[in-house]
Amino acid sequence: MSHAFGNAPSGIMHPPEVRLPGDEHFARRARRLETLAQRQAPLAEFLAFMARLAHAQQAALEQAPPGWQPEPEAFRLALEHGMPPLNAQALQGDIAIRRELEALLDALELHVGEAQRPLIPALRELPEATLKQLVAQLLAGEAGDPQHRGLMPLVAAALQVAWLRLTRELPHAPARPSGEVRTLCPCCGSPPVASVIESDPQCSGVRYLQCGLCATQWYFERSLCSVCEQSGKLGYLSLAPQAGEEEDEATAEVAQAEACGDCGSYLKIFPRALDAEVEPLADDLASLALDLLLGEEKRYRRSGFNPLLIAEG
Repeated sequence: MSHAFGNAPSGIMHPPEVRLPGDEHFARRARRLETLAQRQAPLAEFLAFMARLAHAQQAALEQAPPGWQPEPEAFRLALEHGMPPLNAQALQGDIAIRRELEALLDALELHVGEAQRPLIPALRELPEATLKQLVAQLLAGEAGDPQHRGLMPLVAAALQVAWLRLTRELPHAPARPSGEVRTLCPCCGSPPVASVIESDPQCSGVRYLQCGLCATQWYFERSLCSVCEQSGKLGYLSLAPQAGEEEDEATAEVAQAEACGDCGSYLKIFPRALDAEVEPLADDLASLALDLLLGEEKRYRRSGFNPLLIAEG
């Protein structure tokens, strides 16, 4: 299948190999979700709630003090040796997740609808051992037990705030990962949620993978599978307009799945040439129809790690 991803990088360019998220990251994600909610009528309510959640994440990031402050030299050795300095598995016991969650709930409480309102007291009253179990399951990409599955997206949102907050503590961005871990986030070691192809003149045609946890982006060659790194059996799949529908610039499907016939996985890819305002995690949420279609076909399995969607798994 042909795809409109622009041209591959050419000429002399030196785009950053690793990009840390900006201070307004959640606010930008919220604005994107609001736009997508207006475009995607079947998902409008879901995306509108996710937009409110992203606004609450931004408020928690800005207004709440960090629950855990690492030592200034804590990340030096990891950065020097090319290891993820914010390794999610290693640091999950240090994160003050209860404080992060309370800050998020405080920011969200006045902006949730009736359907989500019971989640707030349920999370506030959650036993410490249960909360730690949910954290471990989320970071491992596990769906958890049905009893608590409805609570997991909000716990995941608090984890995203905690890890993005930690990226601010790094003295500089880590090096691009290499070897067996080069498809994992160089900051926290998590898998990517999706990839984006840039259209800015300074990095036109460059693909970045984006972490689903801390939102760090890192350069990864195009036309390589982000799981097995093979290129011989890649295909690009997307949702075509239904018969009788006209596809215009405002409603065009931006999401495509880079599907690998070698390992049977797929990762969504979003070219800014089709929509300059793409935000990989937000656009991943808005393109669930593509996941449902590929899930029904059972030819490929999703590799993208979106903590806000684990409860759907």
